[in-house]
Amino acid sequence: MTSAITVGVDGSAESLAAAGWAAREAELRGLPLRIVHAWLWQPLDVPVVQDRETQAKSAHTVLREAETHVAGRHPALTVTAEVVQDTAVAALLREAEASEMLVLGSRGHGAFVGFLLGSYGQQVIAAAKRPVISVRARDGQKQAQGGEIVVGQQGTPEDSDAVLGFAFEEAAARGAAVRAVRAWTLPPIFAYSPGSMRLADEAGGLEPFEKRALAEALAPWRERFPDVPVTEHVEIGSAGQVLLSAVSNAQLLVVGRRARRAPVGTRIGSVAHAALHHAPCPVAVVPHD
Repeated sequence: MTSAITVGVDGSAESLAAAGWAAREAELRGLPLRIVHAWLWQPLDVPVVQDRETQAKSAHTVLREAETHVAGRHPALTVTAEVVQDTAVAALLREAEASEMLVLGSRGHGAFVGFLLGSYGQQVIAAAKRPVISVRARDGQKQAQGGEIVVGQQGTPEDSDAVLGFAFEEAAARGAAVRAVRAWTLPPIFAYSPGSMRLADEAGGLEPFEKRALAEALAPWRERFPDVPVTEHVEIGSAGQVLLSAVSNAQLLVVGRRARRAPVGTRIGSVAHAALHHAPCPVAVVPHD
């Protein structure tokens, strides 16, 4: 069975932008698009504005609006659409696991209550086993406007393989360049092990050591994608601030988060948190071990 690009919609301008972004991504990758709207009838012991039948009709209206929005712009794209009767988090996590990636709308700046379907977006991003892309209404067109794929690289090459792989695949599909960013800070004298300090000394200092670490992480991906131009960006500072300073010409920012085996939580990491709040372009959050 061929994986799809899946987008969750809720009738907002943000979710329609996400649907448009997902449709273009599906065309670029030669994949079908799946549109889902999570809805679950939960009668309460208080008066409700709509009965079950009316709410069900509203749910299908949301779905049809998104489907029409996509079909008018991408008539050759294979599209399926479904109202999924489950809670939003459960439905979106299940859809993500069966998809190439999951796309959600976001209001961006401010509290995470701005994510699609209330606070559910953060929970989905924190627990999804596949990449989740956050798209706002105003940056839904950035995918088609050129610019770099900016990716944050941290830790060892093994730590960043999934993140760099996703960024290079995106760049190859779009004919774009990659800007790989590695931030570093001056640690307390006791923070580096004797072994790492020896390697830094051999590299000529901490900054050359960080540049070498980035080059080593990029080497297999440069070999696998020889036609993708790459800029290496190493800068002292906090990872979130350095990344945000490098995205002025980005059509997509790719960041990682450690995959969690615990039950659904709300922690996504400080770098992903900063990117999702403040990046002026869509943000892909890629889980890695």
